[in-house]
Order: sequence, then structure tokens, then C-alpha cells
Amino acid sequence: MRVRGRRLSIALIALAGALGIMAGSAFGQGTTKIRYALGDVVGIDDLPLLIAAERAKARGVEVEITPFKSEEIATQAVINGQADVGQGTPYAALQKVSVPIRFFYQLSTLQFFPIVSKEHYKGWKDLDGQDIAVQGRGSGTEAIMILAAKQHGIKYKTVSYVPGSQVRALALLKGTIRASILDAPNKSYIMKEAPDRFVILPLGELKASDEALFATTAFLEKNQAAVAVLVEELLKATRAINANPSFAVEERKRLGLLKDLPDKMEAEVLPFYQEGVQGGIFPGDGGGERAAANDLEFFALAGQIKGDGVKATDFWHFGPLKAALGRLGS
Repeated sequence: MRVRGRRLSIALIALAGALGIMAGSAFGQGTTKIRYALGDVVGIDDLPLLIAAERAKARGVEVEITPFKSEEIATQAVINGQADVGQGTPYAALQKVSVPIRFFYQLSTLQFFPIVSKEHYKGWKDLDGQDIAVQGRGSGTEAIMILAAKQHGIKYKTVSYVPGSQVRALALLKGTIRASILDAPNKSYIMKEAPDRFVILPLGELKASDEALFATTAFLEKNQAAVAVLVEELLKATRAINANPSFAVEERKRLGLLKDLPDKMEAEVLPFYQEGVQGGIFPGDGGGERAAANDLEFFALAGQIKGDGVKATDFWHFGPLKAALGRLGS
């Protein structure tokens, strides 16, 4: 949630070592590899994925996670066949491409916080004709800010794309940007560091996807067994976190995940999952048809889905999730 604009600026090489990302490795017989494209640096909000990936490995499915500079580049990697599974909500891009690509699992729903410099702005109306910064083109953060502008009758001067919620938080603290949108951990961080300098602008209820998994229909059909393992392990990890948010902290330590996490952010892991569970942003059923319906409504209002008569099946393939729920129970 996901938090698809929003991750820690840890060196990718260090992360690769810490997480066991083995690009180009040869795997043993009977092991299937899924090349997973992440449109940001790996962060604490990715723990359900990292836990699921470790458990999938024990079942013979190697999830090779590769961080890309942005969601847009990660999406292109899937479109071009350089990656098998992508993460994000690139509805606008997927509607334009000729390659049939479908979402098949919802990791998290939107939980973001528009935050502005108190010295310059007091509310949404003050952002009329002003500059804002979001995660990336076609991201959930952009969709939220576009929809908010429509709802409040304003128009931004420019929309800048600044990947990484922590990057935007630091830019706000330095004063190089004055208005942006952050995930929960970085919202908490910035309000602890400078509570008197910033204002969090109100948002209505958000039910759309922050992070969802997508792949070509060809990949989903040819790799049903491997996809089934990944989806099942994601469901198990998410349900365990919803039952007890401390599970994310305990599994991170037990599995040796995110070893290079800074102390300040380490303290945010449990509060992040406690807040997320309380807000219901981690769907224990993988989203499915409900997620598709909410996404179509939200991203159409935000202008990222075009045209009339758009159907859920134009963007979603429910087979893998339904099969997993049939085995695990809904």
C-alpha cells in the first residue's frame, strides 16, 4: 500500500544481498522462477510479499524480486517480457497496450496522506495553481491527487514525479517541495520530525487498489501451478498479519528480511501494520471482484480509465485467486 509510492532509499545492491535476489541464477530441477518487477525500492510495506516469497521458495517457486526506478518502468518490463509479474495499478498503461495483461491479486488498498507546508497552504483550495509531487505517472498517488483536484474544483500548476515516499518526505523537510502525498510510515516520520511545519489534508474513503499484481494472460495460463503457490502464500501471510500485526515483525526477524533497515524505520514496522490492519487495507481474500469494481470506479473518476462499457474482465483475471480461495477457504 503498494504503501505502490513509498519505500526506503536503501541501496539496491545491499537489498539484493539481504533478500536473496538471485538474478541470473540457475535453479534446481523442479523449481520454477517468477521474475517479479517492483516499481520502487523494497520497504517495510512489502513484508507480506517478502514473507510469501520465502515460503513459496520452500514449495519450489523462486520469486526473483527486482526493484525498478519507477512503476512505469516496471510495467514496461512486464509488457516487454523482461518480467513475469508486476506490482502496481497501471490501469492507464494496460488499457493502451496490445499485449493482454490482467490483474489477478490485490495486495493492499490505498492509504495515503496529502501533506503540505503549513507556511504556504492551509487547505485544498490553496493548491490551486500550485506545484505538487507524486510517486509516478499512473500511480495511485497521482490518481488520488487528480481526483481530489476535481472534487475541490482546483487545477495544479505542475505534477512532478518523485519516486519513493521517503524521498518525498525528505524533500518536504528540506523545503524543496511544498506539497506531496506520503504513505503511512513516512507521514508519521515527517509529523514526528516537524509537527508544526505541515498539515495533512483530508481525504474521503478510498477503497481502490494501492498495490495489485498483474501479468500477461499467456504467463498466467502457462504457469498456473507457480502462480497458485504465490497467491496462496500471499493469502496466508496477509491473513496472519490481519490476525496479529506482530507477525510481520516476527517473520522479518526470523527470515532475515530487510536487514539494512534504518533504526528509525525499524520502529515504524509494527505501527504501520497495526494502522493498516485497523484500516482494513490488507484484503484477506485477495480483493477479487470487489477490488476490480472499486478500481474501475476510482480510476475512471481519476481519468486513468477511458471509455464507456469497460468491464472488470477487461483488466482482471479471477481464475488464480478463485482457485486459491477454493483450497484455503474464503
